[in-house]
Amino acid sequence: MKRLRYRILHRREPEGGYTITVPSLRGCVTYGETIDEAITMAREAIELYIEHLQEKGEEIPTEEGLLEYTLTVETHA
Repeated sequence: MKRLRYRILHRREPEGGYTITVPSLRGCVTYGETIDEAITMAREAIELYIEHLQEKGEEIPTEEGLLEYTLTVETHA
């Protein structure tokens, strides 16, 4: 069994709870009422996403070689 690592992004929602997206897996988005629940849901969503790709015989995206930066920009909004 191979271990894959994926970066997840949390967003606190105004109405409560947290949305999680997995940038390397397009369309892989989930939600939880708490951070812990959201992370559990994200793990399940990633596993199902990968399972679906395997069933279709498609390549599984990885984050190998990924470099991450955060940019700050000024705006006149």
